[in-house]
Amino acid sequence: MFDEDDLAAIRESRDDWESETLDPVLDEHGERKDRFATVSNLEVDRLYTPEDVADLDYEEDLGFPGEPPYTRGVYPTMYRGRPWTMRQFAGFGTAESTNERFHYLIEEGQTGLSTAFDMPTLMGLDSDDPMSDGEVGQEGVAVDTLRDMEILFDGIDVADVSTSFTINPSTPVVYAMYVALADQRGVPREELRGTLQNDMLKEFIAQKEWVVPPEPSLKLVTDVIEYSVAETPQFKPVSISGYHIREAGSTAVQELAFTLADGFAYVEDCLDRGMDVDEFAPALSFFFNSHNAIFEEVAKFRAARRIYATVMEEWYDAERPESRQLKFHTQTAGQSLTAQQPLNNVVRTTIQALAGVLGGTQSLHTNSYDEALALPSEDAVRVALRTQQIIAEESGAADIVDPLGGSFAVESLTEEVESEAMAYIEEIREMGDGSVRDGVLAGIESGYFQREIQDSAYEYQERVENEEEVVVGVNKYEMEDDTSPDILQVEKDVQERQLDRLADVKAERDDDAVEAALEDLRESVEAGGNVIPEVVAAVKTYATMGEIMGVFEDAHGAYRETVGMA
Repeated sequence: MFDEDDLAAIRESRDDWESETLDPVLDEHGERKDRFATVSNLEVDRLYTPEDVADLDYEEDLGFPGEPPYTRGVYPTMYRGRPWTMRQFAGFGTAESTNERFHYLIEEGQTGLSTAFDMPTLMGLDSDDPMSDGEVGQEGVAVDTLRDMEILFDGIDVADVSTSFTINPSTPVVYAMYVALADQRGVPREELRGTLQNDMLKEFIAQKEWVVPPEPSLKLVTDVIEYSVAETPQFKPVSISGYHIREAGSTAVQELAFTLADGFAYVEDCLDRGMDVDEFAPALSFFFNSHNAIFEEVAKFRAARRIYATVMEEWYDAERPESRQLKFHTQTAGQSLTAQQPLNNVVRTTIQALAGVLGGTQSLHTNSYDEALALPSEDAVRVALRTQQIIAEESGAADIVDPLGGSFAVESLTEEVESEAMAYIEEIREMGDGSVRDGVLAGIESGYFQREIQDSAYEYQERVENEEEVVVGVNKYEMEDDTSPDILQVEKDVQERQLDRLADVKAERDDDAVEAALEDLRESVEAGGNVIPEVVAAVKTYATMGEIMGVFEDAHGAYRETVGMA
């Protein structure tokens, strides 16, 4: 971007600045530490100049918003056209309680719903399963049958709202329930909008929630993608999630590399299914974490778009612009929240949310300040939502497309993050003999991902304990006073109420119809075809979550992780 004469003049000026201006100050005062680095331990320089971006080609590496390689954003106007979708995670207790919170959030100006499920639902268990005892409704809403879905969205127009479902092993059942609900209400399937997380590869890598082994799990993900592209074209059938990889302790580079590798694995599986890349790729979405190191995070988001656009064209022959545009949801970093002095989390969340906006996210969830202690209270949720609204309406951050584009520091960091992430992706591809999908599966089996993340998490914790990494209120600026706020209490009788409803549904439904639908599903699983039509038919008979997921577990067996030592 600069010719050699310009760079030579800048080098000469920098040498003069260092000797005449910088060195005297360093001699007299020094700096506050010997080494400066991001949260991911990526070292940052004192000063960046055009020399740091001397090899940057504007057209090839940056371009313009809405044009390849999409470094500067996937839309030409970005937030000048409309703000990002504002979502707040909601789900606790019964469907009735969560429905109340949904209505409250919509009234407060939220523009999309995001649903949290309890652990039994996440794991494909019914509330009356012995394994569910004590967990029903505790960390999200309990959903056993279509009846719960009916109550969850009572009074909410599913044709008018975009709904995100944070669900993975039991995605086919929850998705089928939402489709069945639309059918029941006469809402055309093509009008449904929202996102399924449905990212099983990251479950085996980081979050550790699964029912069946990796390969049949991958097959179910692809079933949902194939069915959704045909039946619910406005719905995002998978949200390839780096969020949980980062929460497990990865660096920003690892989060980016492992997430994109998972995404490319899904692309390859869909291609092997015989799908056309330009038919399904526009339906893929991503989900990233936003942590405290604001410039590293912005660089990560910009590098993500550039890598994705390049790889989708060069490796998978994607032609449509929509197939090369990486669109993503961002959530602020839960791992960064502290139980000590929880109001400090408002500031952390604001910084992280701003990084997501400056990095060009399409959708944003801001964590509540009390989430290190319990499910968020109503007041805390309101503050989290207002944080987004203030950034959108008052800060001016939404008025300029890619406002940090051209920053010597940000462009240099973007190049560094891109280079290191691509090195990881190429290594994974080599592990699969040229297939990213096979490399990811091999990496899961060998414990490669787990070891990489474990090492990074250990190193970070070591820096915190040595006070090389400051966590305000934890290892510096501590207080002895109790700073705990009032927290949300889930109703004590939630499990009893949920069990009563499940029993009523089982008593009222047509058992013969349920068994026939489950038998059709068993036959479909054995035949190896796309099973989603049979799952939709089963939920319409009020077959339960556990009954349906049990069919898959019977066919494929359970999975037990084995992690080899390095």
